[in-house]
Amino acid sequence: MNIGRARPFEHTDAPGGTAIDKRPVPGPVAVTAPGPKGTGTSGLAGDTVGDTRHHGGTDQAVYAYAREDLDRWERTLGRELPPGTFGENLTTDGLDVNGARIGERWRIGPRLVLEVTSPRIPCRTFQGWLGEPGWVRHFTRAAAPGAYLRVIEPGEIRPQDPIEILHRPAHDVTIALMFRALTTERALLPRLLEAGPALHPEARASALKYVRTHANR
Repeated sequence: MNIGRARPFEHTDAPGGTAIDKRPVPGPVAVTAPGPKGTGTSGLAGDTVGDTRHHGGTDQAVYAYAREDLDRWERTLGRELPPGTFGENLTTDGLDVNGARIGERWRIGPRLVLEVTSPRIPCRTFQGWLGEPGWVRHFTRAAAPGAYLRVIEPGEIRPQDPIEILHRPAHDVTIALMFRALTTERALLPRLLEAGPALHPEARASALKYVRTHANR
């Protein structure tokens, strides 16, 4: 469980800087719906968002990344990646975050319920923070982006709280598939519509635009 405070950073033009530098905290931390993008920030109390144009808000209230994926990047990059290095709020263990389906619901601890919404799309701030040449390209090729989640039922979260999958939709639109559709394999965009009302509005708009464009060819 990781939070951070926004600060100025040379690799972003956001007035608020970036809060990508997140550090583990002992908890408990309250998690609530932060409100719409542009005004809402992070769902975790004490956590901030520097660039509210692209981060935070209802559908990006919490960001989760798997410890197993961090371990793979440690081997690839030859450096230690402590929890929070990728700017994630939750560093999970034993959970296939990239295989989670859009609309899948997790219970964490006794009360908190989160819903999987979309993958993280890498940006120049992320590359600047990692300091790895070609990082956006490498991260995109790996297609292991981690998942954003919205808050369905607020609650407190503590380190080592178990994560229970409450609901897994019948479709097969996973975080990894959605990431590929939005980045390297645009022909997959129509499949995102199978996720139904849980699909992020921006992703829905991209999918519908692709369908309309190719229907006229």
